[in-house]
Parts: sequence; structure tokens; C-alpha cells
Amino acid sequence: MATAFLRTVILYFLIMVGLRLMGKRQIGELEPSELVLTMMLSDLATVPMQDFGIPLFSGVIPILTLLSLSMLLSQLSLCSIRFRRLLCGSPTVLIDHGKLQQDAMRKNRFTIDELLEELRGQGISDLNDVKFAILENSGQLSILPWPGTQPLPAKDLSVKVSDSVSLPVILVNDGRLITRNLEQCGKSVEWLKKQVQRQGLASYRDVFLLTIDSGGKIYCLQKEKSK
Repeated sequence: MATAFLRTVILYFLIMVGLRLMGKRQIGELEPSELVLTMMLSDLATVPMQDFGIPLFSGVIPILTLLSLSMLLSQLSLCSIRFRRLLCGSPTVLIDHGKLQQDAMRKNRFTIDELLEELRGQGISDLNDVKFAILENSGQLSILPWPGTQPLPAKDLSVKVSDSVSLPVILVNDGRLITRNLEQCGKSVEWLKKQVQRQGLASYRDVFLLTIDSGGKIYCLQKEKSK
């Protein structure tokens, strides 16, 4: 019993020291290499904890090796920008000056639903309000709105405002018609075809994203051909 307790304590503090060396990061902010390291360390630590037939030293050596390798790679990343991009990748612009970068979304397997979810999480309901959207290496999305789209709070202006914020409903997602949403909005397929034709498109299959809000405002984005 004492042996199991001692081995567990030693390995616990060893892993804690290793994670501290990685820096103050949350799980969602880990680089791919750091996430892989964290998973491997946890697996390596559980083996000598459970199997007393394995010498503790044999379990410590792989952990120290991984930590040393991680520190070496981190130092190389600090010294070389090219190596840092190779190891960690580089941020990807998904919205550039208000224009949705469809090829970038496909390459990163980032869907329209995920993009709208991220925007709603940051209090933005309209794609037209976004100047830049950058997918960081950690997987988080950084949103930079257009100047002037974030007005001063009404309490600072001493005026009363009505609650006019509405969430857009997706009717076409990457060339696919969302029939359920169309029915909920009380619209028909013929109505949708007319709206698409007004945008100079032959069919909704040529649309990457088409939304409508409660005020009837339509947002339509043509699908770009894959390069």
C-alpha cells in the first residue's frame, strides 16, 4: 500500500512539473504538439501506477524524455519562425474584409454552422458586421468587427431602444436546401428560387450560404469553385 502511494505521489508531481513547463495554457488553447504530449504523459504515468512489476525508474524515463523533447521543440520554435510554422501551423483567415473565404473553410473543415455558432458566442448575429474572422492555431476563432458596428450602450447615450436583435435562419447551407427551416419561415421553394435568381444565380445549389432574419433581410453568398 505504501509503495503504491509513494509511486502515485512521485508520478503526480512529475506530471505537474511537466505541465507547468508547458506554460499557463487551458486545454482549448493547447497547440497540437502540446495536446499530443499531454495525452502521452497521462498514458505513460498510469502504467507504473497500476503495474508494480514495472520499475518506477522505467516509467519515469519516457516521461522525462518527452518533457525534454517538448522543451527542445519549444526552444527551436522561439528561434526559428519557419520551424514554428511547420510545428504549430499558422492562423487562417476565414473572413477577410467582410468576404467569406470558402476555400479556407474547406481546407480547415470549418462549417457554416460552426462559424455562426462562434459569432453568436461573441454577440454577433450578422455576418456583414464582421471585418475579419481568424482561426487561431488553438482552434479558437478571433472576431474583429467593422468599426462602428459596435455602438455605445444605450444607457451611455440616455436613449431607449427596442429589442431588434434577431438570429438569421439558414435556408441554404453549402448548396443544400434546409427544407425544415424554409417551412418554419413560411416560405416556399418557388419563393426561394426567385430570391436566388435575383442574385443572378441559376439554382440554390450555386449558393454557399443564404439566410433570412425575422425582419425579412436576406443574406446570400455565392458558392466558389474549389481551387
